[in-house]
Amino acid sequence: MKYLYLFIAAITIFSCSESTKQETITEEQTTEKTVTLKLYEAEVNNEYADAELKLNQSKKTEEDLTYNFEYAVSNYELMQQTEGAEMRHCANSGKGQHIHFILNNKAYKAKYEPNFSETLDEGENVILSFLSRSYHESIKNGKAHTIEIINANEENSFDVNGSHLFYSRPKGTYKGEDGKKILVDFFLLNTKLSKTGNKVILTVDGTDMTIAKWAPFFLEGLQPGEHTFRIKLVDKDGKLIPGRFNDSGDRKITIEA
Repeated sequence: MKYLYLFIAAITIFSCSESTKQETITEEQTTEKTVTLKLYEAEVNNEYADAELKLNQSKKTEEDLTYNFEYAVSNYELMQQTEGAEMRHCANSGKGQHIHFILNNKAYKAKYEPNFSETLDEGENVILSFLSRSYHESIKNGKAHTIEIINANEENSFDVNGSHLFYSRPKGTYKGEDGKKILVDFFLLNTKLSKTGNKVILTVDGTDMTIAKWAPFFLEGLQPGEHTFRIKLVDKDGKLIPGRFNDSGDRKITIEA
């Protein structure tokens, strides 16, 4: 169902410290009623400071554009439910903890085994992989991710030292209770967020919300139907930071009653 939105008000509280939470409350007037969206920082129960992900090998097979990937996971158990998952009250994978495999910033694929095959795109391929909790929240400890470029070329060259933003959640269809509390999560490389520095602009159904801290967030208040999400990495002046994936483009999700 499509809604016609009239922006009324947005109040954003920023944080530069790890101990202070960020929250955004937005009210929107639809053709039927006022909808209040609440975006707030999700408390991280366990940082998994020792969890580590390494890519041991990516090898082309005899099939065109198909590669075998072999990862090593340390101090973290794939296919295990994250402790406290039932208290998160958000969408959770019954298969447990996994790897988010993101090819060219397209929708991630959940990998529950460390070894698998994937078909890549023509040309340059940028692959970000990171460890994920069972409820799809990324581990952000600096060691739990890998970045690889396959078939790099000058035309689409990815600057590994540049500032980059990758989209992760939300994704797909949310049913019943899962649709009441939506996880918003993204992954950053070589940059930090702050009130006076770089920020992420989250756009939900045309309404902008500013995020000034790299953390998982929950969004409440979305009504059943299709919704559009988009994230951008911007500088202190609100200008898009150059980078292939720093504007995610529109991502659609569906909430079913």
